[in-house]
Amino acid sequence: MSRPVLLFTGSWTDLPIEEVAALAGSWQYQGLELASWGRHFEPQRSLADPEYGPALLETLQRHGLSHLVLSCHRAGTAVCDPPGTGLRRLLPDYVWGDGDPEGIRQRAAEEVLGIARAAASLGVSVVSGFTGSSIWARAFGYPRLNSAEIRDGLGDFARRWRPILDEFRELGLRFALEVHPGQIAFDMASAESALEAVDGSPEFGFTLDPAHLAWQGIDPCAFVRRFPGRIFHVHARDIVIRQDGGRGCLNGYLPSGDPGRGWDFRAPGRGHLDWEELVRALNHAGYHGPLSVEAVDPYLDRGSAAEEALPFLRRFDTLTEPAFRQVQGTQEPAP
Repeated sequence: MSRPVLLFTGSWTDLPIEEVAALAGSWQYQGLELASWGRHFEPQRSLADPEYGPALLETLQRHGLSHLVLSCHRAGTAVCDPPGTGLRRLLPDYVWGDGDPEGIRQRAAEEVLGIARAAASLGVSVVSGFTGSSIWARAFGYPRLNSAEIRDGLGDFARRWRPILDEFRELGLRFALEVHPGQIAFDMASAESALEAVDGSPEFGFTLDPAHLAWQGIDPCAFVRRFPGRIFHVHARDIVIRQDGGRGCLNGYLPSGDPGRGWDFRAPGRGHLDWEELVRALNHAGYHGPLSVEAVDPYLDRGSAAEEALPFLRRFDTLTEPAFRQVQGTQEPAP
């Protein structure tokens, strides 16, 4: 079953979009997941300049790129996160403003809505990103969160994101939260809680990043089986896990690539993930969307990682839908 393979541009924002598109096209990618920060996609400019969007699409098409997903990871995080010093580094001045916490959250929500409106004008159907969380910082800390604080944190998420999801529904879009430590959903139980908090809104689903599930000890295939209708987008990134009794999952402040870490990212096919089983699980769940490559590997330059990821992932195109889906009128496997 062939599906589009995209290049996520979050690791390439130091280069102009024309250059990234040319590279992706030369490697035979089918499209891009565009970061809505840096110079790749400017949501406010897209809304203000009627020529911006068509010019962007023309650039992509010139390099054979026909599939597009927009990312709102940075602005999305600021919708619910407490505005710490790290958050300041992620946001443009017009979102940060005077630094007033509630003002930041409101302007971040408007930025996400701006990205959604721009996405609709470009014919994009999925926006992938983060939601932020007012309670994540204490999820494993001290003092522990009590049940009332967890309820309040989920309520804060719902109060801030329901109006955004309502707008997504009006625009015919879906929002794919990347299930990720630091966000309101980071594992299977928290993903269930997030869905319940927004009353199962059909516009709300998940971006599956198998690497971030794996280092937590979660089988990405099990996640797909638990949320088969809520996988709206998939990131393709591998991971090496070496939690051997001396190296833990939180990595002890060690930088990427340090041998003392308990895990490290790898280019797809160079790590410990079972990609065939994951693609089989996605096929069984009926996921027909793209795989979006994150070219992140501390031992490999990003160009090499991106170039080799595509033929590796194309190996699984021959995997079909489960046999029972191919036999009309029966749920029995084909003979």
